[in-house]
Amino acid sequence: EVQLVESGGGLVQPGGSLRLSCRSSGFTFSNVPMSWVRQAPGKDLEWVASINSRGSRTYYVESVQGRFNSSRDNAENTLYLQMNSLKTEDAAMYYCATCWMDGCYSESAQRGQGTQVTVSS
Repeated sequence: EVQLVESGGGLVQPGGSLRLSCRSSGFTFSNVPMSWVRQAPGKDLEWVASINSRGSRTYYVESVQGRFNSSRDNAENTLYLQMNSLKTEDAAMYYCATCWMDGCYSESAQRGQGTQVTVSS
């Protein structure tokens, strides 16, 4: 059974930083491209970042380019999202998912329970 467990969310002031983690189990993590998606209250799901299986390629939605960085530790089956210079519009529930870019909008993409990020002064 695929399990994805996100952590690291919380309350941060605008301009602050957070590092999200996603511990994975139940599948061969090192073979699977992974992504981060987010959903703010009343808004649609938004793809945020994707990283290939080796961690050598990353892609980001334009709104987080230069501020967010996704990485992975295949030995620890863990995905990370370093978020810097956070803005109020980054506030959302963040999920890690077994998908790639637009594929993250498919119902077949598996996600964890999410971790809440709140950006407020």
